[in-house]
Amino acid sequence: MSETPMLDESQLLTVDDDVNAFTLTTTIDLATTARVERATLRGTAHGVFEARIDGRPVSAGVLAPGWSSYERRLPVEAYDVTPLVRDGAELEVLVGNGWWRGKLGFLGLDLDYGSQIGFIGELEITYSDGTVQWIRTNRDWTAQTSHFTQNTLYDGVRIDATVVPQPLEITVADVDRDTLILQEKPPIERHEVIAPQRIWRSPSGATLVDFGQNLVGWTRLTVNGRAGAEVVIRHAEVLEHGELATRPLRGAKATDTYVLSGADDVFEPTLTFHGFRYVEVTGYPGELSIDAIEAVVVHSRMARTGSFECSDPRVNRLVENSVWGQKGNFLDVPTDCPQRDERLGWTGDIAVYASTACYQFDASDLLHNWLLDLRVEAEHSGFVPFVVPNVLKLIPAERRATWNLPLGATAVWGDAAAWVPEALWWAYGDRDRLEAHYPGIVLHLESILPRLSASGLWESGFQFGDWLDPTAPPEEPMRAKADATVIATACLYRSARFGAVAAELLGRSDDRNRWNDLAERTREAFREHYVSPEGRIRSDAQAVYALAIHFGLLDDDEKARAGERLAELVAEGDYRVATGFAGTPYVVWALTETGHVDIAYRLLLQDELPSWLYAVKMGATTVWERWDSLLPDGTVNPGEMTSFNHYALGAVVDWLYKAVAGIRPAEPGYSRLRLQPTPGPGLDWARGSLQTRHGLVECGWRRGVTGEITIECTVPAGIEADLILPDGTTRVLAAGIHHTTHREAALR
Repeated sequence: MSETPMLDESQLLTVDDDVNAFTLTTTIDLATTARVERATLRGTAHGVFEARIDGRPVSAGVLAPGWSSYERRLPVEAYDVTPLVRDGAELEVLVGNGWWRGKLGFLGLDLDYGSQIGFIGELEITYSDGTVQWIRTNRDWTAQTSHFTQNTLYDGVRIDATVVPQPLEITVADVDRDTLILQEKPPIERHEVIAPQRIWRSPSGATLVDFGQNLVGWTRLTVNGRAGAEVVIRHAEVLEHGELATRPLRGAKATDTYVLSGADDVFEPTLTFHGFRYVEVTGYPGELSIDAIEAVVVHSRMARTGSFECSDPRVNRLVENSVWGQKGNFLDVPTDCPQRDERLGWTGDIAVYASTACYQFDASDLLHNWLLDLRVEAEHSGFVPFVVPNVLKLIPAERRATWNLPLGATAVWGDAAAWVPEALWWAYGDRDRLEAHYPGIVLHLESILPRLSASGLWESGFQFGDWLDPTAPPEEPMRAKADATVIATACLYRSARFGAVAAELLGRSDDRNRWNDLAERTREAFREHYVSPEGRIRSDAQAVYALAIHFGLLDDDEKARAGERLAELVAEGDYRVATGFAGTPYVVWALTETGHVDIAYRLLLQDELPSWLYAVKMGATTVWERWDSLLPDGTVNPGEMTSFNHYALGAVVDWLYKAVAGIRPAEPGYSRLRLQPTPGPGLDWARGSLQTRHGLVECGWRRGVTGEITIECTVPAGIEADLILPDGTTRVLAAGIHHTTHREAALR
């Protein structure tokens, strides 16, 4: 069996542009009576596809081949279909729009990769006598209309069970075979199935269903009614005034429509996905029962690896909100949000969240593949684009002027090229993959160099800054208190420093010296121009102190003064969050690293707006985009950019995993552990676990009634751990379960 995508003699089959979805069919006529030893179906699409043999799916995957930088990397799926192949079996492929012809973007951009959708594939059959047979897509296949009469990712689907499939004329389209690659990322699959928690009538009389969890996927509906009758299902994340709050969806209709056959129907809209907790059902014959509808959770396959729990159920809910946010936004591409007219691979979100993601799930394959897309997009544009895949490059030239989109390297967003590989390196320690990601790091750093001032500061070009600082006006999310150039220069230092580490690991001594020099010049310029003799950092905002401390830009005395000032700012702000996307992941780290653990805990446990636990108090089951996506009176934030499933601000849970529970890698891939649990006020106990490549790691602590702290750790076989106690004492632990108890006062 071939180990690389072939398809060299197959043809990309398509139909008229105005056909929304169609099916391709061929009959499997076996070439010999010998036993079928192996059968592999390979295929890809301009669009998405589902393949069946005699009506049986060839895999559990949906929305294949997913979304990638199609012009340069079109993934070919490969399925073992040996048990399904028989003489006379029917091979059928459903083709839909997916991301290819998806009207992607936001606020009416309506971006498509092409005007036609199509499928190219081959069935390779190997017989016991050594014969190899190929069944390839060509004009001998037949095409028909589908029951999916409409399908888009943003708007939903229309499935008409009364449709009698009609023949379509097949045409052959062009495909650049140099772009075909073997699929590396995990498949998109169905996961949990969730029953309704409540079905009731809204004030307007609409039938509403609450699934109790904001999720991503679709509903599966069972219904029997008059032929031709329609059932309409609308989706939303929250309610407002007792009705679906659809305004945050912006242009996305998020609506599925089903036309009944007159018999027993089961509808499942597998050519779309929605972000929702609530649905409104219209036209259902009779009363909708809890047995008639269920929510199907859909995301890329990822093994759950990390856990955390503590004595405060609100914090546990925050962690679960982060987990659900990752599931919903790791649907083939790490996206910003899964519900509105956007759902793009924004680089800034995953830049700050990657470390969290790699603790919660095994995200290695998905993020590796995404970084390969980032590399080719950066090679094409000359800098890391805001979104990967970079669908924004499809904006016509005449519309670019209207949108006035900034172009060029940006901090945090562009730094995904370095920070995501850094997270993967520490989580998994895969040198070959680091080597594959290294060119993206270089592209990013080199794109910044022309933007540096004579003093070595990153002070030119567009910056997102500390995006969505809670003090910024609702419609001006970039107007953060933190100086954007301070943020940018700090981020450059972090990326250059990891560039040097990567170069050293890969044996590139010249590059190591180059990036080390850049890092040191940046650090000195930062300290000279942004740090006052009194230790104040320009703009005197929580975010600039958090980054300067956590990224290592300050000398010891400067770090201590910065920590004191950060603690003062947090206290002056009544222990409420005052950071956006750039500062939020690092503010509690910076407090902890400068001896202000009590302040970090008070900041975490605050539940007044703005805070992490405010959303929990308001009933959130995922992380919100804005601190006040839902206002205290229960109404939706009036801004046009409000998502209730946006994981970036949930990056704080990385601190819970690695500081509070204390599970950190001392060496890449957790080949040596650094266990550093950090007790603090407000929690009685905390514990975490992590399934590493070397086995299960556990660490946690508990406060006794008489003031003692008991720390318990589990070290897997074959490795050692450095246990660092809160007083700074270090013990080397061998494999096994370890307990140690100390008076809390003695640990300070």
